[in-house]
Amino acid sequence: MPLFWKPYQSDTTQFISALKKADPALESRQREGRALLWEQPVDRAAQAEWRAARVPQQAYVYHNKA
Repeated sequence: MPLFWKPYQSDTTQFISALKKADPALESRQREGRALLWEQPVDRAAQAEWRAARVPQQAYVYHNKA
């Protein structure tokens, strides 16, 4: 391995690195946005009720019980 060798970076990685250098607060805003949508507390009681209320599916969905 020569002394001037650099590890490869794809164009996408270079773009994201340049974007983060241009706007240092970008990553913190991304984390705040993620927290709004994904990092929600789980309501275990509601989850248990939902699981208990499920109706088992028939073996053949399109068969009518008549």
